[in-house]
Amino acid sequence: MGKLQEFDITFANNKVVYSPGESIGGTVKIRLSNSLQYKAIKVNCQGSCGISNKVNDTSWTIEEQYFNSTLSVADKGTLAAGEHNFPFQFLIPAAVPTSFEGPFGKIIYCVKAAIDTPRFNKDHKAQRPFYLLNLLNLNEVPDIDLMNYAVTTKKFNYLLVKSGTLMLKARSDLRGYIPGQVIRLATEIHNKSGKDTGCVLASLIQKVTYKTRRQMFDLRTIAEVEGAGVKAGKHAEWREQIIVPPLPQSALTGCSLIDIDYFIQVALKSPEAVVTLPICIGNIAINLSPTRTVASTPDLCEVNIVPNAAGVTPSAPPVEDNEELYAVGDASEEIPTKSHSQQDPSGQPVSMSPSAFSHAPSAVLPPGRRQPNTSSPLFCVSTGATIPFFTEGDPTPVPTSCSLILPPEYSSWDYPHEPPPTYEESCSDTNFSLDIGE
Repeated sequence: MGKLQEFDITFANNKVVYSPGESIGGTVKIRLSNSLQYKAIKVNCQGSCGISNKVNDTSWTIEEQYFNSTLSVADKGTLAAGEHNFPFQFLIPAAVPTSFEGPFGKIIYCVKAAIDTPRFNKDHKAQRPFYLLNLLNLNEVPDIDLMNYAVTTKKFNYLLVKSGTLMLKARSDLRGYIPGQVIRLATEIHNKSGKDTGCVLASLIQKVTYKTRRQMFDLRTIAEVEGAGVKAGKHAEWREQIIVPPLPQSALTGCSLIDIDYFIQVALKSPEAVVTLPICIGNIAINLSPTRTVASTPDLCEVNIVPNAAGVTPSAPPVEDNEELYAVGDASEEIPTKSHSQQDPSGQPVSMSPSAFSHAPSAVLPPGRRQPNTSSPLFCVSTGATIPFFTEGDPTPVPTSCSLILPPEYSSWDYPHEPPPTYEESCSDTNFSLDIGE
């Protein structure tokens, strides 16, 4: 390295996650074996978002900048051999989006330092990233505490001359969650045909929209659980749970180039039938009243949906010539679960309460937690989240290798033919009445 033995940036108290409006401070450390002439020593703090049309390409097609501040910590002079420390401090603007990294774009923040040397000498540079978390309070989202419904009917032919009708209904206990919470999902299938259905699949899906000239959609499955099919002429119910892993929040407030949406998709493979339940992922959990608990929510078959009811997400109108389709009739059967992508090392489906991701310094980790690996992503015990998706409490991270709490891999992508609806679009699409039964 020659004269320059060390050139590094450290943040005060080794803090790596900051909030909008907060100050970020630290020290530029320089260690020399011999004296070094310089014209200036500068520190720069900046945040920006960039999008490319190619995967993992840093040559941005479009870019927006949130702030860019430069501070001169030393003017023209000579640094003697030895160690030198230059403090710095910047104020982060109040309206900046949460950090995010995807295959086609990033929202990144970093502090850079540079030693500007006289002509013909080599300039020296160093940089260190930091993460920003602009909290999304789910209590500020309208109707977020209501149950989420979706229903669709399917008329289909089989054996060339026979026809049948099927109704698929799904419900989640809430419309918004934070990492570590459990999504309680109830599915009901009325198979009014002489043909067995295929398997039923429930998926937690993330859709990221990159806004270039030609919008790109990155659609990926975060978690998946599969249940058995329903016999001919039977009515069956399926109840499952999905743990929300550490994920970017739904709203990147302050960013105009990237949108993030989440939804639960419940689908039958045969006959093909799909319903979607849009949900929000935030950082501050919904404050449920004592009378509104998960245990007290009504069964799916007891709910009457009225015109423009909040929390209703219709996927398709019911058929008009099969009124008996909506009567519960005989006692329903229970659909067994065949597989779950969120499994502990024994291979058993996960079953845990949100307390497994307690927001306390002594939080309990999920069952099957393996010993930490220093090469694994950093995990914050107090929040159940990986950098940069901390929510509250002490942000001091520790290494983890637990498969249940890691965010999705951003390595594959595709363009869905019909992008799923956003939360706002689904909330506004409630212009008919549907009676599910008594």
